[in-house]
This record gives sequence, structure tokens and C-alpha cells, in this order.
Amino acid sequence: MTTSTNMLSRNKKTTLTASIRARQHEGLFPVISEVKVRSDKEGDLLRGRDPVSLACEMGRSPVAGISVVTEPDHFGGNMDLLRAITAAVDLPVLHKDFITSERQVEESAAAGASAMLLIAAMLETTQIARLIACARQCGLETLVEAHNLREIENITVLPFNLMGINNRDITIFEVDDSDVGRTEALARFCKNNRPIISESSISSWNDVRRAGKSGADAVLVGTAVLNAPSISRFLQELTAVGWPP
Repeated sequence: MTTSTNMLSRNKKTTLTASIRARQHEGLFPVISEVKVRSDKEGDLLRGRDPVSLACEMGRSPVAGISVVTEPDHFGGNMDLLRAITAAVDLPVLHKDFITSERQVEESAAAGASAMLLIAAMLETTQIARLIACARQCGLETLVEAHNLREIENITVLPFNLMGINNRDITIFEVDDSDVGRTEALARFCKNNRPIISESSISSWNDVRRAGKSGADAVLVGTAVLNAPSISRFLQELTAVGWPP
């Protein structure tokens, strides 16, 4: 693997971890607001809106970061979307896709992402370790996502930056119905003092409070924010849960 100077030079934004901790220090609950084009469960999420403009609107709220889904087949994304949003916002940007190779890691860094997602359910532990090392060389933080206790136990010793708990099952493309109960059940098993992010099934300030009370340091909100009548008002309600929750 070769790490270009360009990859590192484009990644000068505050890290996602630092941004989460800064929001906590400000007394706000950290929220990562997501841009995705569509989902198998909800269909078209943009409804004619410009995704870059949506990301900028999200960034004007006191969120900790922006998540961008680039997976094309089920979520309608692409790498051009990631490049456009990282260029348009000052916040750290989390790149979400089914990342399995060092080449994808390098492309993520070159596109300006600050952090990238790795999914424990879709990767062997040795693969995750290799991709974490590659991400570190490229100047990227890693969010490693688990959905059950076995996955948490398999990854806990690895040197990643952020721990994700997906309340839905990504292996069936998150079409299942769920709530933050999975975060409530699993957060206590997450160790090493890295931020815990509760992902998916966050639809109200009460879900944020439940996640925070169970041990989550931040929430990642996708569909609900895109379906909200007012994105800015919805994000204000979530961050206003406060820290500590």
C-alpha cells in the first residue's frame, strides 16, 4: 500500500473523536447526521433535494459530524457524493460503505473523509485489523460496528478509534424493525474507553436519551433526520438532550 501526501493533506479537519468530545464538553449530546440517497426500507430519501445542500444544512446545527453513505446498490450512493460533501462542510465526515479492501480505504482518504466504517458482521477479524492499519497510515479514524456480543468480543482488542453498535441488522440491509434496546443491552460490554456510537433506529430525543443513559457517547441518525419536517429543528431537539444525558 502507498500512502500519498495528498491523502494526508486533505484530511486536516478535527477528528470525529475530538468533535464528539467537544460537543460533550459544550453540554450537548453528540449527533452524527447522515446523508443517504435511499434505503430498501424507506425508498427515496432525498425526494428531489440536493444532498450537498442537505449536508450543509445539517452542518449548521451543532452536530459532531456528517455521515455519508456511498454504497450504490441498496443505498444509492457513490464516491462523488462523498467528495462533494467533504469539500462543502467543515465538520469531520464519516464514510459509510461495505469496505473490504485497502484500495477502498485509500479512496476514502483521497475523497476527504475523516473516518470510515468497518462492519464486523461482514469481515474476518484479521481483515478488520489489516484495514485499521491501512486507515491509520492514510490518516483516517476507524468506526468498527457490531450487532451482537460475539462480534464485540471478537474486535475488542483491536486498535480502532470508535465503537459502533448498530441497532438494526446490516446483513439484511437494515430493513428490520428495532429500537435502541440493542444499545442498551450491549454498551456495557464495550471497553477500552473509546467513544460508543449508537447507530440506526434513532427517531426522537427520547431514543437519544435512552442510548446515552445506556452508555453511548453519540448517536448516528440517518432516515429520521432526512424524513423530519425541519432538519435543523430535529437536530436541535436531539443535541438538546444534553451531556451528560
